[in-house]
Amino acid sequence: MNLSPRPRPLGPALQRRTLLRGAGLGLLGAAGLGTLAACGGQDAQSSTGSSSGGSSGLGDLTVQLSWIKNIEFAGEYFADSKGYYKEAGFSKVNLLAGGSAGTAAEAMVLSRKAHVGLSSPTLTGPAIVNEQAPLKIIGATFQKNPFCLVSMEQGKPVRTIADLAGKKIGIQTGGNETIFDGFCKANGIDTSSFEIVPVQYDPSVVVSKEVDAFMAYLTNEPILLAARQVDGQPIVPVTLGFADNGLPVVAETFTVLQSTIDDKKDFLKAFLKAEIRGWNDAVKDPAGSAALAVNTYGKDQKLNLEEQTKEAEAQNTLVVSDDTKKNGLFTMTDELIEENIKALSQMGTTIKADDLFDLSLLKEVYEENPDLITG
Repeated sequence: MNLSPRPRPLGPALQRRTLLRGAGLGLLGAAGLGTLAACGGQDAQSSTGSSSGGSSGLGDLTVQLSWIKNIEFAGEYFADSKGYYKEAGFSKVNLLAGGSAGTAAEAMVLSRKAHVGLSSPTLTGPAIVNEQAPLKIIGATFQKNPFCLVSMEQGKPVRTIADLAGKKIGIQTGGNETIFDGFCKANGIDTSSFEIVPVQYDPSVVVSKEVDAFMAYLTNEPILLAARQVDGQPIVPVTLGFADNGLPVVAETFTVLQSTIDDKKDFLKAFLKAEIRGWNDAVKDPAGSAALAVNTYGKDQKLNLEEQTKEAEAQNTLVVSDDTKKNGLFTMTDELIEENIKALSQMGTTIKADDLFDLSLLKEVYEENPDLITG
């Protein structure tokens, strides 16, 4: 069974990680906050310099990315390449790549090796509740999480929740089970009505029909599958998104220490301003975003330009919403915050909104720079 007329490696873009990475939470539990705080290596927090908010003097900025340097971080690439971080007052920015075996963003922030970590409420929330981690989320890049079930029109497509009955569903171990379980609970799904099959992060199991549907990212695997063929015909992916079906958690959130909010307010406001400028550019220019990912920041990943461009276009639908057009990128309405708190509860994490989110700095940035709201 052919994936394409000229098979090629699926590549690192298919090695999809979970936003609730078990290894990351395991690190917190095993090391403990005291151990993390005493970790060796450079203390990124100590290099912040002055927090005067002027045109210089903020020192270096270190951002822990949630995954490899692919299209997901287009806004950061623009902010760096166009000098927005420097204009905000930072002498240098370090964008640290993550990966399937990498340290969780929460651990990097707690150990003070990064000022900001790109993560998700599904990671930051449990760290706060279970480990008493002094963390907060100060903004959300993705207004919707990209999790979905992807299937094929040529197989046994899963278009609706009712279509799950009798199917084989591929779920990755190490964290995705928790998110899928939350999705099922949110929709009152009887999990005994279908079979869960443990899989890795390669959706070829859908093509080979080892499973009927596969837990994936809307912005990744469906696009890659659509570029391939089965039985001599182009694959037609079918997706069922979690965000639009009872699990509206945000993603690619900015996680920081509470002490950074308290003591280095202007530092974080400068970061947010540069990020907004970078992501405003990324949204307007998917092709340019892809070029930065493929040719510069993710050059060692050997990414495909056409695929990355399509992923950038799909990603924009998660970054931009009617609410962000009105209020600005990264903002969250009270309703969206409450939906996230409810979704986390369905996944086993009970937390108050004020203990997880602090969007006050973002609000100040937009009040002081209303031109950043591009509509």
